[in-house]
Amino acid sequence: MRVTAVTCVKNEGPFLLEWIAWNRLIGVTDHLIYSNDCDDGTDTLLDALAAAGLVAHHANPARGRAYQMEALKDARRHRIVRRADWLWIADVDEFLNIRAGAGDIASLVAACGDPHAISVSFQFFANGGVERFVDAPVIGQFDRSHNPDIWCGDTAIEVKSLVRADFPFGYLGAHRPFHDPDGPADRSLVWTDGSGRKVPRAFRRHARKRRIRAFPAQGARVHATLNHYALRSLESYLVKTDRGDVNRENRAFDDTYWRERNDAAWTDRSIQARLPALEAAIAELKALPDVARLHDAAVAAHRAKAARLMAAPAGRAMAEALRRADPLPPAEAALRAELEGP
Repeated sequence: MRVTAVTCVKNEGPFLLEWIAWNRLIGVTDHLIYSNDCDDGTDTLLDALAAAGLVAHHANPARGRAYQMEALKDARRHRIVRRADWLWIADVDEFLNIRAGAGDIASLVAACGDPHAISVSFQFFANGGVERFVDAPVIGQFDRSHNPDIWCGDTAIEVKSLVRADFPFGYLGAHRPFHDPDGPADRSLVWTDGSGRKVPRAFRRHARKRRIRAFPAQGARVHATLNHYALRSLESYLVKTDRGDVNRENRAFDDTYWRERNDAAWTDRSIQARLPALEAAIAELKALPDVARLHDAAVAAHRAKAARLMAAPAGRAMAEALRRADPLPPAEAALRAELEGP
């Protein structure tokens, strides 16, 4: 089974090796990675990995437009996408945590009945009070998340999708594929959640805007969940806010984004059972020519930028605001205030 992962990156150098190593552990055979406007050596590290045959690296084709959608449009022409049996479109802070069988994509596909697509629900992992960036696997540093069935007071949670090559594509989306729901191909289409259940009709037909990339998560994680480490350490979050959104222009990461994803109500260490295997896989990547050196350079650049941001008045103010932020997500905090009254 050939599985191609497609992603867009900007200044993700310190985190690349972990993500690629994890994907290889779960059965990803190929990586197509687009980069843009990197100043931490991400692109140079990707070039070294490409020279070793581990990834295909391209400059993002977007020109002041939606970076991710332009890249996904371009991806369809590449051989490693055309020859893939399955496509996995995800970001570098998203880790597919498979509970089925051997914990790989082949096991997940089999557990779900070999459908045309599998949409796996997000599980957002909180910062957990981690201040400093540490050059160690992210999945080992963060183990607190929201209740997996409820995020920000909503039971419908966003998904990312594994897509089989014969899915009747209209076009690739970042969270799910799109097709003609009234076309003849739809009648034989099988599309499941992470438990192998049929996805809701409103989601499948992309009939309502608020259900285009989300559906109720209760019971949807039997075979897999999608661990999303959107915050990481406080220092790394400041670097992320400075970078901006890699996938589209004019989106800011602020304290609202932080509070929505910093719900630490739940403990989930299930993914950490594979830390030893992950660390060994990272070591294999670092043994490739120039990879360890370029990874270390990206780490140094990340630390230097975090230090500059923390030394600036605006950075210090933001860090302090995040430390003081209400631990409840905004919707829950508003409900609490309403219930408590004036």
